[in-house]
Amino acid sequence: MTPRQQLRAGRLPRRLIQLFVGLSIFGFSMAMLIRGGLGMIPWDVFHFGVASHVPLSFGMIAILVALAVLLLWIPLREMPGLGTIANAIWVGVAADFGLAVLTTPDSLVLKIALMVGGIVLNGFSTALYIGAQFGPGPRDGLMTGLARRLPISLRLIRTGIEVIVVIIGWVLGGVVGLGTVLFALTIGPLTQFFLPPWIVRVDPPPAREAVRSAQ
Repeated sequence: MTPRQQLRAGRLPRRLIQLFVGLSIFGFSMAMLIRGGLGMIPWDVFHFGVASHVPLSFGMIAILVALAVLLLWIPLREMPGLGTIANAIWVGVAADFGLAVLTTPDSLVLKIALMVGGIVLNGFSTALYIGAQFGPGPRDGLMTGLARRLPISLRLIRTGIEVIVVIIGWVLGGVVGLGTVLFALTIGPLTQFFLPPWIVRVDPPPAREAVRSAQ
């Protein structure tokens, strides 16, 4: 849907609340994995590595990277939605809040709990903001845009981009570990699990009517 269609699709208050709740939990889940110390989300390895070398917070680096990725949408002719812009900005704010209120525990059990909880919450929050239907996040849109214009599968493009950012981030000081691997292996199934309409997805009335007429 275009941005105008997203705003006129119906159930706007419910979808806006779902969008910002999802983005808030997403940013907080990033902080949980960082404080767990057992491995970060692939893109966060890069964000953390860059933040280690500049006088800016982790969240601010995440925001600046997201805005830079959005510039790459221009040659790909991708159309950002309200959710795309909100994702670029609000996730970084929520991540900095999470880092401010969480500390790294000494207990391995608590570190594992932060890691597992962060991954599950990330999958749930991803389903929330995708289900609100306000457009993809900046990094997701980059992947889908490249997949539409290159003779390469989306899976290979996503893997290639994330391997590159993980390597660069690791060299810069980001933490790669068990959490990074578990996130990569489970985030797809977790997001899919939480996406059925009886859990979080909001199907705007016009969209449902279009489906019925097509049938």
